[in-house]
This record gives sequence, structure tokens and C-alpha cells, in this order.
Amino acid sequence: MKVVRFIGRAPIRSIILVASAFALAVAAQAFAGPAETPKVASVAHYTLANGLELVVVPDHRAPVVTHMVWYKVGSADETPGKSGIAHFLEHLMFKGTAKNPAGRFSQWLATVGGQENAFTSTDFTAFFQRTSREHLASLMEFEADRMTGLVLTDENVLPELQVVLEEWNLRVGNDPGARLGEQVTAALYLNHPYHRPVIGWRNEIVELTREDALAFYRRFYTPNNAVVVVAGDVTAEEAKQMAEATYGKVAPRAEIAPRVRPAEPQPETGAVRHVVVADQRVAQPSLQRSYLVPSIATAQPGEAEAIEVLVHALGSGSTSRLYRELIAEKGIAADAGAWYQDAALDMSRLGLYGTPRPGVTLHQLENAIDGVVADVIDKGLTPEEIDRAKNRMIAAYVYAQDNQASLARLYGAALTTGSTVEEVLSRPERLRAVTAEAVNAAARHWLDSRRAVTGYLVHDLKQSEDKRS
Repeated sequence: MKVVRFIGRAPIRSIILVASAFALAVAAQAFAGPAETPKVASVAHYTLANGLELVVVPDHRAPVVTHMVWYKVGSADETPGKSGIAHFLEHLMFKGTAKNPAGRFSQWLATVGGQENAFTSTDFTAFFQRTSREHLASLMEFEADRMTGLVLTDENVLPELQVVLEEWNLRVGNDPGARLGEQVTAALYLNHPYHRPVIGWRNEIVELTREDALAFYRRFYTPNNAVVVVAGDVTAEEAKQMAEATYGKVAPRAEIAPRVRPAEPQPETGAVRHVVVADQRVAQPSLQRSYLVPSIATAQPGEAEAIEVLVHALGSGSTSRLYRELIAEKGIAADAGAWYQDAALDMSRLGLYGTPRPGVTLHQLENAIDGVVADVIDKGLTPEEIDRAKNRMIAAYVYAQDNQASLARLYGAALTTGSTVEEVLSRPERLRAVTAEAVNAAARHWLDSRRAVTGYLVHDLKQSEDKRS
């Protein structure tokens, strides 16, 4: 799992390029044996009269609350030709309203010792605050106000566009690895809007206007397109009363249609795709590969869990197959692993990556990765590898319960990508139910080179043209 953070002016804001609902919450941790699902207070899920969803996760261990507002809109919902508008509007949401001019919300939050953040992905945009419990109602008042009361002028929009362009320069223009990721994703999605970068294509970002931002805001920023998640020292009834007194007063201003996007065509027979990014700033070549696979929302029952276990056993940590064979045993890779983007509304990605040791070409590394994949497809993962992966993943879910932000992100990412509260709660049981047969069947079906794009990051094109060994 890779998360690329884009840092603008305070407060910190980020773009999540590759993220799973679970990985957003916590990185998987080593665990030797089975874990017990934690005993937590009941999670409440309400829908207010105006369509806003409210999830409350009580956690009374400290007098603190985490409050998040998730909008069911991301870069995949942008109008063609307006890429980057979802992320741009995330920035502009801090420009203030008539009731709360620019800076007042952040200044108040700093005064009471709170924290804030915001981030954009392909399917959602989210705003986050954490503070002591007595300020929860005020947080809701501020967020309810800017849900429909944002004031944008050329004077505050145009400078922020320059901030976004500086962000693009820093995190994409000056990062060859990020540019390779963009090219791999664009090649993988031939028809689906996931082929657009979350931050946008630069030539389209420069053309974004105040009118574009307002049109997008009015279309998607409405209570019937929002999920509020509260985790912390509050009861479900208290949070519901506060939400009804604040968010409940915001009238819907747009009809929200189901998000139906173009589907990807079936992979072509014999169509194996490679892309290369050459940049003289690259000191160490590397490899990225993405496979088109189901997300939790698009998978058959149990299928996403089988893919998750497969990816964990294949490429997560020092006991994974890729690490053992390519780093520990053969010594041809300095780095190797795998990730899976399970939280997506539509067909998603499974990724492999690697960095060769000095003297090893990218072709040699790719051959070695192909060898590991072929062995898994042919012989399967062992029961011990599968059990170890399942135990580690369940343990990580348990550890995530100790972090309010992790809890809030789990539920927010799930509800904005077609999943449910019940699916989050049942995660340990669903992982325990994964069989070795299901994992190995997932490997045979989804680790198909016709479903993949492999990218090379090189210093010059000659490195990508070396003969295979």
C-alpha cells in the first residue's frame, strides 16, 4: 500500500492515490497467533431526514472525539476536461463562509487545541477534526455551515490555484516515481475515469476557474451526499441530537443520482502492456505493476477477502513470498512487495513493486517477480503462509481499534465506496472464513498478465532496452 501525501498550506491536506479502507486505518503488524475481535461499544448508523448519514463509534477511554465529514465524490466523478476539480475544491473549502470568514474555523480549532486535515481520493473527499469532547457540537456547526455556505471569489480562488500547481510541481512534476504511477494507472484503465490522476492533469488544472469550483460544489456538496463519522467519547444518542441540531437543518440542494461509470473492457488476448518513464534524476531504477481486480464493492462474496489474503502473503512484510525469495534468498532485490486497493466503488487494483540491487537489470527483476507469481499460480500458497497472513490481518484490525482516527476512516471509506457498517464490523469473521482454495483460486484468476500493466522507472531509455536474462 502506498499513500502519496500532498502538502499545501496549513492545514495539511492530502491526496490518496492508492489506499484501502483497512490500510487507511493501520499498517498491518506482525502477529504470531490468532487474535480476538475486540469488545467495542455498539456502532450506530443513522440517516437524517435530509439524507445525511451519521455513523457513531463510541470510545470512552479518553475525553476526545474525532469528527469526519465524507462526501461521496472524488476525481472519478469529475466532468471530462476538468480533472483536478475535486482536489481543488477540497482546498477551497477552507476559504470561509459569510457566517465564518476565511480562517475562523481553523483559528478556533487551534485555540481549543484541536487538529484538522482533509484528503481527496478517486471516490471520496473527506474533512477531519479531532478535539476534546465538549467541542463536538461546535465542529458540527462549522462543517454544516460550509456544507452549503462556501463563499468563493476570484481573490481567494486564483491564489489557491497557484498553491495546487505548486503542489503538482512538488509531488508529481518533480517526482518521477509519481509520474510512473500516473502512467501505469492511465494505461490500466482504458475506459474508466480512474485513469485520471486524483490531483488532475496539469494542462487541465491551469484552466480551472471559480465557476468550475462552484458548479462542482453545488452539484455534490449537499447533505444527501455526505457521511458524518464521529468516533470517541460520546454516546450515539448525544451525537445524533447534535447532528440533527446542526446538519439536520441543512436542506438538500441537489438530487444525487447513482454513480454509474463506464466499465472496463475484458482484457485482450495477448495484450501485455508495459510503460517506461525515463528521467535523468532517477538514481535507482524501479518497477511497478498493477492488475485490474475487484474491489470489496464489486467482488463476489468472499472474493475480496481472498485477494487481500493473497496480497498479504505474497508481498507484505519479511515473511512474505516476494521478500523471502527476491530479497532474503536470491538477493536480487533491495525492495519488493504487494498492495491491494480494496476500497473502491468500481473495479480496483492489485499492485506489485520492486527495486533491483546494483548490477541487476529491471528485466531480470521482472523475470524473478514473474517466477514467484507463476509458482504461486501453479502450486499455490501453503496453508502456513495463508494462516499467517490471516492472523496478521486480523491482529491489525484489532490494533486499529485503539486509534479513533483509524476507526473513523474505516467507516468513512467503507460507506463512500459502496460498503456497509456491517461489513466493517464483520471483517475478522470474513477473514477467518477465507480458505486456502479461495486464495489460490484468486491467484490463478486475477494474477493474469493480460489484466496488468508493468511500469519501469529508469535513468535513461537504454536501461529499459537491456536484453532479458
